[in-house]
Amino acid sequence: MASRPVPAPDADGLTVGATARAAGITVRTLHHWDAVGLVRPSARTPAGYRVYTASDLARVHRVALYRELDVPLEEIRALLDAPEGADASLRRQRDLVRERQRRLGHAADALDRLVEARERGVLLPPEEQVALFGDRWQPTWAAGARERWGDTDQWAQFAERAAERTPEQWQAVATEAEAVLAALADAMGRGVRPGSDEADTLAERHRASLGAYFDVTHAMHVVIARMYASEADFAANHDAYRPGLTAWLREVVDANARAHGVDPATATWE
Repeated sequence: MASRPVPAPDADGLTVGATARAAGITVRTLHHWDAVGLVRPSARTPAGYRVYTASDLARVHRVALYRELDVPLEEIRALLDAPEGADASLRRQRDLVRERQRRLGHAADALDRLVEARERGVLLPPEEQVALFGDRWQPTWAAGARERWGDTDQWAQFAERAAERTPEQWQAVATEAEAVLAALADAMGRGVRPGSDEADTLAERHRASLGAYFDVTHAMHVVIARMYASEADFAANHDAYRPGLTAWLREVVDANARAHGVDPATATWE
């Protein structure tokens, strides 16, 4: 709350404009506080103009401070008129300021993490990432992903989730991703056909596991499965569970997308 130096109220007091400048508020705000009976000019000039005395100005400053702390006007009235006196009111103001300072500190920390997550992706040391996601995990993948998709809504959503995620939560994400691929490999080995109920259930489980990073529609799922099949690193990661798993997963995803009204041949990133 910025205020400009103004002369102290003289015998006649300060005008509305001078009082507003002194408190760093607008004349309109001061008129509103007057209208609701929160702070009213208590003196008049010989010419009959209403003016604010020194005690009025002190009350204006206190109201402005409470408003800066987002205290509702009705609560401000109760605080100012509290019978315990000025000392208790000042202590309450101090406590409110410290609480706001604490909240702003938490907000600043959260913003720092979000900025870092948009830059780095997973906010864990490389060795911890490998320990969580397995030896095939490459911490440099996040940098590559940011280079390719850093301007997309999905990267922004991923960064928001990554900024808040704890190592234990990342462990749960990694455990589920591992379990999904193992279940897919097992189903493929048992001859489960793409388009069957079991395959569709697995496709939905795979899509949900990707949803830990950002929301994935059925069309986006098709595009992701297509990327897995076309890029060597992704294909090698999947085929390590069972040779040919990448191609089979694409068939499973395509069949599930059709069941949800999406034509894989025309599916695009949404």
